[in-house]
Amino acid sequence: MPNGRVLYGLWICLALSYLCARIHGVTEERRRSLRDTAKEMFFHAYNAYMDNAYPADELMPLSCKGRVRGVEPSRGDIDDALGKYSLTLIDSLDTLAVMGELKEFAAAIKRVAQDVTVSNDVVVSVFETNIRVLGGLLSAHVLASLFRSMGNIYLSSYNDEMLTLAEDIAKRLLPAFNTATGLPYPRVNLKYGVNRTRPDGSLQSDTCTACAGSNLMEFAALSRLTGNPVYEQTARKAMNAIWQNRNKVSNLVGNVINVDSGRWVRQDAGVGAGIDSYYEYCLKSYVLLGDVTYWDRFQKHYDGIMRYVRHGAALVDVYLGNPQQRAKNFMDALLAFWPGLQVLKGDLEPAVSTHHMLFHVMKQHKFIPEAFTVDFRVHWAQHPLRPEFIESTYFLYQATQDPHYRRVGEEIIHSLQKYARVPCGFAAVQDVRTFTHEDRLDSFVLAETFKYLYLLFTEDEELSFDIDSFIFTTEAHLLPLSLSRFNATSLISDDETVMAATNNGDVGDCGSNRAADGSCHQHDKGISDRFCDNLASSFGGTAQVADNVRDKLSRSLKMQRVVRSQCHSKQSQQEVRVLKPGETDLSNSNHIKILADMGIVVNAMELGQIQLAHDPVKAISRRHAEEGLLFMQKMVQRVKMQEKGGEQKPVLVEVVSPVHIQTHFIAGPALFGPSLQGDKPLSVWKLKASVHVPETFQFS
Repeated sequence: MPNGRVLYGLWICLALSYLCARIHGVTEERRRSLRDTAKEMFFHAYNAYMDNAYPADELMPLSCKGRVRGVEPSRGDIDDALGKYSLTLIDSLDTLAVMGELKEFAAAIKRVAQDVTVSNDVVVSVFETNIRVLGGLLSAHVLASLFRSMGNIYLSSYNDEMLTLAEDIAKRLLPAFNTATGLPYPRVNLKYGVNRTRPDGSLQSDTCTACAGSNLMEFAALSRLTGNPVYEQTARKAMNAIWQNRNKVSNLVGNVINVDSGRWVRQDAGVGAGIDSYYEYCLKSYVLLGDVTYWDRFQKHYDGIMRYVRHGAALVDVYLGNPQQRAKNFMDALLAFWPGLQVLKGDLEPAVSTHHMLFHVMKQHKFIPEAFTVDFRVHWAQHPLRPEFIESTYFLYQATQDPHYRRVGEEIIHSLQKYARVPCGFAAVQDVRTFTHEDRLDSFVLAETFKYLYLLFTEDEELSFDIDSFIFTTEAHLLPLSLSRFNATSLISDDETVMAATNNGDVGDCGSNRAADGSCHQHDKGISDRFCDNLASSFGGTAQVADNVRDKLSRSLKMQRVVRSQCHSKQSQQEVRVLKPGETDLSNSNHIKILADMGIVVNAMELGQIQLAHDPVKAISRRHAEEGLLFMQKMVQRVKMQEKGGEQKPVLVEVVSPVHIQTHFIAGPALFGPSLQGDKPLSVWKLKASVHVPETFQFS
């Protein structure tokens, strides 16, 4: 099992963010002001894109121009989201609708219909194209059809152009799924299909779990809107392959899987980057499609996650084959979606706890870094204005109505405005320690970040449609819960009728027990009732539930902080035993213990080399960790000095014992170990012996 002292004791800092008092809510006037601010922030970015970058895929906010693939220097895999299809506009369509800007929504749909083509000779990510482009087009179609059925004048001439374009892009993604396992290749050429050979000559054969397992919501929605079952069948096969290859003991899945064999290439198992949205789509596919299979799968996955991955408020990756052992000592920002998914499931207490931990990280660094250690230090310093923490904040507010979460949202707005806003939109933060900028504005900032911020401060009656009749995809695109009433082979042809039924509340109504995003439906009474009862019993309908969880956590962590402070004070008064590299004898168990106290682990390599690794989290105190860092720095200096000295020839060493056992071996310069200088007796093979060496070397 992971060291409880490391994983639990470090959460004491959380108490500082809570301040032992309940955070009061914002006033009604302040709420409206924050709602309008979130909307203004979106349009600051949207207008900057339309005025300076369109029809390019993305805006470069520092250069104030469009990012065109093949023109700008390659950024590697990150550019696989760019397909020369005006990505940011497509990803932003339903945000315009959510914010009630229906005139601009209609105008944007016309621009996409007139200007965008998806037959470009460009290799794109199947995953990113699905969640951003296909999902964006489907959501725009669903909402345009809804507003058309409601008699909106701006959408009266809409003629299903977004659905037609959505099916066109989906057909171009299908060749990627033509594998022995049904798992998709990670990339596809929109014009020519799959080319397994990458530009660097390597073959694409591996894909991340989330990449392969986050297609069903969009593909199934397309099947049920068009009547063509092939899309849903294809995505189901990929989901089945991941499920079949899960670890049968823990029910966890790995991070990277081979599309040909189904074998795990990377066996780190968690809920963050590389895996996240697969688990999300297990639960949400049940909600959207009414298929109990996905609820049962998610429940098994969830039990494994809560048993092995969750440690207090933290979520730390473990090894798939040995889930008792940690695979990392850091967490990544993408796992911030998890509390929101727990809200949807109805497991509120751990959702509040993990969100509170993430809030502390945000308060400490102003943003959540791309990765941070279990004691909240920066591991990867970037922050591309990700939405996951805001997403969870929104769902926790919807579930509890606790004003604390709107206060969290207010702090998020403040950080974005102060540290990310630039004259031409918003720029990603390159380093949260210095707040330097990167010339980057991902489309998901407009699709998700600003959408969730706006919804957090918006009352239901202020929206143009019933958002409880929809469920959010992983890109925050909206799909109607009414799709659960139909399978892919028995769809009514007029999707407008489906939208009208959704608008009238015919589907997905479970009264006061509805989940935060309207996730309850009547397709399966047994599961549906269990789902709603679970939510109702967890939420309790008041802010007091979440408040009590945070208060309990904070009191516990305050107590740990006092105890830890006292221990640290006592340790500070004691002398810290340290070693110098030249004095270290790795055959001495006491020396190994001293190194371990400083957080230094000694590993023997296959060819006889010794590897030292320093993990300050494993040190017994802060002072020991600091001494460990100094030790490693001195080791690096010694290595550099040795390299500068050039190659040194090995010498013959003679060892003679009192019982006249004599042996010879070759010795060379070493970085540490017992000195072989002079005739000082040395313990060799449990015998006292004299060592004779012609030059001053150390035992190697």
